[in-house]
Amino acid sequence: MKTLIIIPSRLSASRLPGKPLLKINGLSIISHVFKRAQEANIGEVIVATEDQEIIDDVESNGGRAIITKKDHKTGTDRIYEALQKLNISNIDLVMNLQGDEPLIDINDIRNLNNQMIRFHSKLGTLASKISNENIYLNQNVVKVITKKNLNLDNFPKAENFIRKTSKKTKNIYQHLGIYCYQIETLKNFISYNQSPNEVNNSLEQLRALDNNIDINVALSNSSALGIDTKEDFVAIKKLMEYKS
Repeated sequence: MKTLIIIPSRLSASRLPGKPLLKINGLSIISHVFKRAQEANIGEVIVATEDQEIIDDVESNGGRAIITKKDHKTGTDRIYEALQKLNISNIDLVMNLQGDEPLIDINDIRNLNNQMIRFHSKLGTLASKISNENIYLNQNVVKVITKKNLNLDNFPKAENFIRKTSKKTKNIYQHLGIYCYQIETLKNFISYNQSPNEVNNSLEQLRALDNNIDINVALSNSSALGIDTKEDFVAIKKLMEYKS
C-alpha cells in the first residue's frame, strides 16, 4: 500500500503565533517535523500551508510544500485540499502529521502505518500511557479512552476523546496528534459539517466519531510533546538542545 504524509501548518496559531518558524538548534519546528517524517521512510512528505514564509523555510531546508487556502477550520480540511491539488495517483493512505511535534518518534510513524495496513483500518491514530498525574487535568493535553486496554499488538477502537478529567478512567491514554486515513474515509470525513461536539471541544476527531467513523488507536513508544504554548516551546527547546 502507498502512503503519503501531509503536514498541515500555519503561522496564525492562537496560543503561540508564528510557532512553525521558531528555531531549535538552528532549524525551524516545521522543518524538524518534516525531517522526522522523511526519516520514517514510509512515503513522500509534503507540508500544506497558507503561508509563503513556511513554504520558503521548508524548501530552503530541502523539503516540499504546497500553498492552501486561508479559511480552513481544521488541519484535516487543509490536507484534503493539498491532496486534491497534488493529484498524486495510487495513494491508499494519507497520514496527517502535526507540525508542532518535533520530537515525534519515527518508529511511531512507521508503527501506525503498519497497523493501518495490518488491520485494514479506515482511520487510525496513536496514544501513549499517561506517566504524569497532572495530565488528567491539563486541557492542553488531549486524552483518548479506548474500548480495550492498549498493547503493542492490538489496534482497538476509540470510545471518546476528552481534554480534561478529574479521575483516572479505564483505558485512558494521552493522545498523539497524528492520524492516518484511507482515501475514501478522508473524503467522507471532509464531506461532513463540523459537529457541535467537535466545535465545543476544539477536537476535529470528534467529527469522525459523531458520524460513525471508527478510529483505531495504536500504542506509541513515547509521549511526543506538542508545542501549544511558549512554556512548551521553552521546555522542548531545552530538551532537544540538551540531546544534541
